[in-house]
Amino acid sequence: MFGNEDVLVCSCNYITDKEIREVITNLLDEDCWQLIVPAKVYHAMEKRGRCCGCFPNVVDIIIQTTEEYHARRHSTETEIFDFMSRLKQFHEENRRADIERRQKGHRAA
Repeated sequence: MFGNEDVLVCSCNYITDKEIREVITNLLDEDCWQLIVPAKVYHAMEKRGRCCGCFPNVVDIIIQTTEEYHARRHSTETEIFDFMSRLKQFHEENRRADIERRQKGHRAA
């Protein structure tokens, strides 16, 4: 980004990109194929999103940091394909759950 400077990502909690990257790397060290989302990063820092305006930037940092992590780790195509399959399955399961919640909670006016 800007050399060695820490860039402020979340002004509500005063969190820098360096702190976010460290947390992401620690999470990946625990399970390099886990799904990392902003809420998980904030939970690991014992913080919570307030206005959540920073979440799109946090997602970008998660993607970039995860890609760099796997490039250093020399992850195989098979591992990446397996992860993408798990991610699609997770997405479909949550999508179905969202649809079911909407149908159950939907009331006619």
